[in-house]
Amino acid sequence: MRVIGVVVKRGRTQAIELARELVAWVTSRGLATLVESDNAGAIGAGRGTNKEDIIAEADLIVVLGGDGTLLSVARLMQQRAVPILGVNLGGLGFLTAVTTDELMPMIEQVLAGKYRVDHRMTLDVTLWRGTTALAERQVLNEAVITKGALARVIDLDTRVDEQEVCVYKADGLIVTTPTGSTAYSLSAGGPIVYPSLGVMVLSPICPHTLNNRPIVLPDTAVVRVTVRSPDEDVVLTLDGQEGMKLHSDDVVEVRKGSSSVPLIATESRTYFDVLRSKLRWGER
Repeated sequence: MRVIGVVVKRGRTQAIELARELVAWVTSRGLATLVESDNAGAIGAGRGTNKEDIIAEADLIVVLGGDGTLLSVARLMQQRAVPILGVNLGGLGFLTAVTTDELMPMIEQVLAGKYRVDHRMTLDVTLWRGTTALAERQVLNEAVITKGALARVIDLDTRVDEQEVCVYKADGLIVTTPTGSTAYSLSAGGPIVYPSLGVMVLSPICPHTLNNRPIVLPDTAVVRVTVRSPDEDVVLTLDGQEGMKLHSDDVVEVRKGSSSVPLIATESRTYFDVLRSKLRWGER
């Protein structure tokens, strides 16, 4: 590895200070660094660039922040998958599982080639209006179709592989990857899914009928959700970071992503260690 990209959570002093230390450490070993333009001066890294160029040129990307910061990088990795090392700065952080104290030892291991990569499944999401594809995006966590501000249920006609599932009458519907199963879907009553499994999950949000429950689908499935609420405010949200207003009869199509996201895993902590730590399993 010759080029290390560093992406920092904006407005977080701790992240800037840690990035400054990391860039100095990496540079002292004769390696190049790439940082975003907004933070380059504060980090002391010279001229900055944007996330797209960091992904295009870096051999490793270190994310200093939380899961949201990591998701902003992962969603851009359709053309080139670069290993990501996520460092958590104090939030919940299922994706950024490395602590600040572990960063430097972990970087040394990675540069020495002593690391493991988890390839996380993504979803390709297409918004159709008639025969026109208005938007095509990749997500690591989830695609969410939800109502707007008014407290009314919406109708979401859902099909899997052209087979009718039902018309969900609910506040919304979440289509999630195994990685995203510990995010919004978990709050909506969805199951926790081991991240290496090849599945996706449909989780209705506050369904109007009590017999609507989350369902696990194979990753070969193609989910098509048609909005059937002409007088309601409905929004498609991608990984909690990008929103699009939906019209009645718009179709949201979701299928397994054409690329995966490589996350560097620490050998000292298992997935169940993370769950116990973040969700406080077993505590009284």
